[in-house]
Amino acid sequence: MLAFRIFLFCLTNFASVRKIRKIFRNLLVLVVSIFPLLLIASLTPRKWGNNFHSTCECQICVTNSGFHADLLLPRQNHIFDWQNYFPKQEIGIDTPVPYKYLGFGWGDRTFFMNPPKRIELVVSRGFKALFLPTPSVMRVQGHFSIPQDKEVKCVGVSRSDYLKLVEFIQDSFQLDNQGRKVLISYGRQPQTSFYAAKGSYSVLKTSNSWTASGLGSANVNTPLWAGLSSPIMFHLKRGCQNNW
Repeated sequence: MLAFRIFLFCLTNFASVRKIRKIFRNLLVLVVSIFPLLLIASLTPRKWGNNFHSTCECQICVTNSGFHADLLLPRQNHIFDWQNYFPKQEIGIDTPVPYKYLGFGWGDRTFFMNPPKRIELVVSRGFKALFLPTPSVMRVQGHFSIPQDKEVKCVGVSRSDYLKLVEFIQDSFQLDNQGRKVLISYGRQPQTSFYAAKGSYSVLKTSNSWTASGLGSANVNTPLWAGLSSPIMFHLKRGCQNNW
């Protein structure tokens, strides 16, 4: 009788191991099958041909930290003044300073506000953020100049397209009942602030796809798949016939 139970135990566990191996094998096949499609989509632009504007009245920039691509705009220019939208005391915990540029990023609230340092936390939080819709946050960073520690590309746009991007960014902030932005906290970097954002972070809407959507609203070419920051930077081209 004992031998029979041992036999059943071994048989059951063997079946479980085989099932687990089958699941992993299927997942591996799925990943291998999807990767070439994502690669093609990341190299394929949404717009083909010459996408020059007749005039360019200002420029917008994109910064790439290696994982995230953020939008970088002048704090004020002849078209729009962000100082009327962000009180000085809201941008970071430092004494109010006249930043020249503002960086905007949208993403998972936990990742952006408390970046994991250990690899196991990166994997676990990353899986949760991608496959379990999580609250989002808007990150606003002040800069005295264009960052030198990141890859930066700038493109020219028309006045109307610039205002469309401004509207896109503003519409990403969640507002309270009085129509005010919801300041959650300040970041570890003294020039960073976090605000409640609209939408949920998921595999279908990531921080980089948000950036790509913003660029698309300004008539800037983006890849079909913008899950990574590098494809966004790859497709950024000068958008005007005149030079900067």
